[in-house]
Amino acid sequence: MVDDKKKDFRGTNFRGVDFYGKNLSNMDLSGADLGGADLSYVLLSGADLGGANLSGANLQDVDFRGVNLSGADLSGANLSGANLDGVDLSGANLSGANLGGINLGGANLSGANLDGAYLGGADLSGANLDGVNLDGVDLNGAYLGGDVGWY
Repeated sequence: MVDDKKKDFRGTNFRGVDFYGKNLSNMDLSGADLGGADLSYVLLSGADLGGANLSGANLQDVDFRGVNLSGADLSGANLSGANLDGVDLSGANLSGANLGGINLGGANLSGANLDGAYLGGADLSGANLDGVNLDGVDLNGAYLGGDVGWY
């Protein structure tokens, strides 16, 4: 029998830990401190990172599909090559984050802070950008498509 329960690491301090290439699937990391951690190439299927501190974290080439990132602090994080297609980023802080060339199609970014973020070459088609702070955002070469939600 498969155990579908999430491993509970809510609020745990993992600041600066090297998780490179590890499997963190089905972990509840909501509210955890992962600031400055290396999470590049990590498996996160079914994980909950809602409200987590990921500021300055290396999140390169992570597939976030199906992962909760609502209210997460991703300020200054490196998300290059990450897949955020359809991910809930509502209320997330992405100020100064590197989001260049990534897929944000269908992502919910409502109320997110993207102040100073780099979105060059990113795919924003179908993303909900309602109430997003876009001050100083670099959208050079970004694909907005015809179905971006600006409501």
